[in-house]
Amino acid sequence: MDLGLNDRAYVVTGGSRGLGLAVAGQLLAEGAKVVLSGRDKDRVASAAAALGESAVGVAADNAEPGTPDRLIAAAREHFGRFDGVLISVGGPPAGNATANTDAEWETAFGSVFLGALRMARTAAGELEEGGVIGFVLSGSVHEPIPGLTISNGLRPGLAGYAKSLADDLGPRGVRVVGLLPARIDTDRARELDALSGDAEAARARMEAKIPLGRYGTPEEFGRTAAFLLSPAASYLTGIMLPIDGGMRRSI
Repeated sequence: MDLGLNDRAYVVTGGSRGLGLAVAGQLLAEGAKVVLSGRDKDRVASAAAALGESAVGVAADNAEPGTPDRLIAAAREHFGRFDGVLISVGGPPAGNATANTDAEWETAFGSVFLGALRMARTAAGELEEGGVIGFVLSGSVHEPIPGLTISNGLRPGLAGYAKSLADDLGPRGVRVVGLLPARIDTDRARELDALSGDAEAARARMEAKIPLGRYGTPEEFGRTAAFLLSPAASYLTGIMLPIDGGMRRSI
């Protein structure tokens, strides 16, 4: 299938590692151009260099109000267009409902929630018909995850915002999609497994809950995201797609 991505230009936040990097790689493999951002200047530069000349790295923090304008301007400057954005940020700190501090909540709100909302709102004002805004969220949108209270609080709110945004932008032909990863084999997943004190046992317990019996790969996530962001998915908007190997039990 031709996804129709050739020469389209996307912004991928959190693109220097993990799921964001995997999506950037798949977009590029399908012929797109990518501006990827990350807070660590050296890491984002290294990631962009490894991806090749169709990728540009920009050191930027999602929590900074000027970041969306900078990233969209970079896409227009380097590639002459802006067709969509994938909004991905690192996961907030783990902790139960009584343990997380005000400071942890406020920091996470600034980057995970407000930063994502600001990026989406700015992109909405810049995108033309055929454009797309994608949110990397979490299975916590549908079911709280033990030990990840901040994620449980913020991700469902972003999903609700994404649905509202899909309603608002639909008449203009701009789509909004959400991706809900569960256990994808990234540094984040390994960090969460290690919190139990026995990462190997924790992973085995999680895999036993997944019908496919394994963690997903970043490349599998990236291929799904590339499709949802592409013109081939032109009649999909307002959806929240679990990418979890069947882990979600509800229909």
